[in-house]
Amino acid sequence: MPALPKAKIVIISGPSGCGKTTLHKALLASPALKGKLVKTISATTRQKRPGERHGREYLFLSPQSFEEKIKKGYFLEWQKVFDHYYGTPKKRAQALINKGTNVLLCIDVNGAKAVAGEFPGRALRIFIKPPSMKVLAHRLKARGSESRETLKKRLNVARREMREAVNYDHVIVNGDLKKALGQLKKIVCSEVLGVSGSGGRSLSRGTAT
Repeated sequence: MPALPKAKIVIISGPSGCGKTTLHKALLASPALKGKLVKTISATTRQKRPGERHGREYLFLSPQSFEEKIKKGYFLEWQKVFDHYYGTPKKRAQALINKGTNVLLCIDVNGAKAVAGEFPGRALRIFIKPPSMKVLAHRLKARGSESRETLKKRLNVARREMREAVNYDHVIVNGDLKKALGQLKKIVCSEVLGVSGSGGRSLSRGTAT
């Protein structure tokens, strides 16, 4: 039997409010990537937001259940962020990678380090930045779900996370969603599929703005 292709792990990180959820959903819907890039569902202990469903956006677990799964080695990586746990179930991700399927993970900077260390040479790390902290604060306020204290905490964490952007293969500034999505598609098509995206040439590693 021919050897399976070596799967890539595409990691998208960025602070809350940077637009990474909107971008990764649009990326997965791209015809060029249909069936060639699969997102694993993360687990979390945070409450569902309006419109979210268990098993689609996240596996919503109780803190007790999450902690039990940590002890059993259920997660490829896990972190505690804003008093809530987030983690990537290991079995599903490993099964896809073993089959040669490219995997998409939307995880924070610490989780990205852990996964890149677990799969050396396979991780493509892409960081999504807001145009400015002022724009980020506006986006978070627009959610209508942030208290003043929570907003302050999220912005402080965002500053720390953005200092980690230098460790990523690519940085995309999401000031215009359509432009940012185009850049994201080109990077993934070039470095995961080995073809230029949207008819353009392959991008070099670096910052897209």
